[in-house]
Amino acid sequence: MTTEQTHTTAGKFGLSNILLILGLSALLCGEAYLGYRLDILSSEQTQIKEDYSMSNNITFGLFSLDQWRERISNVVDRQVTTYKVSPAQKKAMQKQVEAQLSGMINSVVKEITKPQESVGGKLKKFAFKQFVDPKDLQAQVPSFSRTIVNKVTSPKSVNRLKNIASSKIDQLEDATYDSTSVAYNQVTKNLFRKYKVTNAADFNREITSHLDAIHKVTYNYAYGMLGCVLLVVILWWFLRNKRELQNTLFIMSLFFAFILLAVGMTSAIIDVDARIQTLDFMMMGKKVSFENQVLFFQSKSIMGIVHTLIEQPKPDAVLVGILILLFVIILPLLRMIAKGIVILGSEKLAQNKVVKYLTFELGKWDMADVMVVGVAMTYIGLNGILKSQLSNLNISNEFLKTTTVNYTSLQPGFIIFVGYVVFERVLTYWLNRIKADDPVVS
Repeated sequence: MTTEQTHTTAGKFGLSNILLILGLSALLCGEAYLGYRLDILSSEQTQIKEDYSMSNNITFGLFSLDQWRERISNVVDRQVTTYKVSPAQKKAMQKQVEAQLSGMINSVVKEITKPQESVGGKLKKFAFKQFVDPKDLQAQVPSFSRTIVNKVTSPKSVNRLKNIASSKIDQLEDATYDSTSVAYNQVTKNLFRKYKVTNAADFNREITSHLDAIHKVTYNYAYGMLGCVLLVVILWWFLRNKRELQNTLFIMSLFFAFILLAVGMTSAIIDVDARIQTLDFMMMGKKVSFENQVLFFQSKSIMGIVHTLIEQPKPDAVLVGILILLFVIILPLLRMIAKGIVILGSEKLAQNKVVKYLTFELGKWDMADVMVVGVAMTYIGLNGILKSQLSNLNISNEFLKTTTVNYTSLQPGFIIFVGYVVFERVLTYWLNRIKADDPVVS
């Protein structure tokens, strides 16, 4: 081959690689942007859910004396302020008063007309028989009872009774103290200011609407990232016989894998969310209701799991956290670096025992795939346990009705991490093919 032919071949080789790098760089920037937005929105979603669970926590709801006092007092106040004596009630009341008056007259007559031993008692008995006729007294009982009932049920008397009842209810409310009320008021005040709302109903609507929008966008970003990686795989298929481009393609693929790993580690992978959706019961003919009572909420990423474990005071938890950090995060990063060195490094570096061990032998210690299985099994186990336990809280009868919901779910971060694990296996396969064709890495 002449010198001119060699330069021409080298020029074609260099141009093909440059075009490949430029094309993949554009695609890589797209994946990086999608990953960055996904990570930001994942953190935002977690924060919003934590705010929602704080505001609607069962501690500040079903377990709060203030909430019970407010609901019960509203029912009682409504019953007191709207109370009216119906004609049927007045009739029943008059019968009771007549019975009481008639019984009282009979008792008095019986007491006075019984045999008397004292002179005064005999005089009273004589005077009573001369001037009082018990039948006349009994005949006046209906008119007396009617007068009493009309007086008691007059608007003035009813309003006076309402005021007395209301004041007693207010006294009871003031005497009921809840230690969580101050904290709840401060929390809700800050949250309402943060989300620019003025009440709990608007807060819940704003949160729900915001979360629905974020949920759709984050999944679109996740699918977009996987789509970028899928394009790389397709490109590998088309260029599988272009040996001069495979090193460049492999190195660029490592960058795609690194972004998948980074986003998969930092984005939420699982949410555990259990709630009492509604709790209704009847009191004095009125429905008392509690809604969206959060029993438990946690959202975790892989890095969040590691951080939580390492912060535990128990040595075994710390050890597990360190092992996850080492075998799920650090080791995959080291193996990607080693693979890049094998492809781009000199023959001496490619043959280095540490580099070769990291690249080809240490794969069995890479626990990323184990982490995927562990998270999936955790989700299945938690989901089953929560469904079983929450089903025991579902009650439906004439006195009480409760409905529970389980919003535990895998998050987009898990999808991205699964994508990394699959893509890493594909990279290992490509590296073995390159190694078989290149004596430097044999």
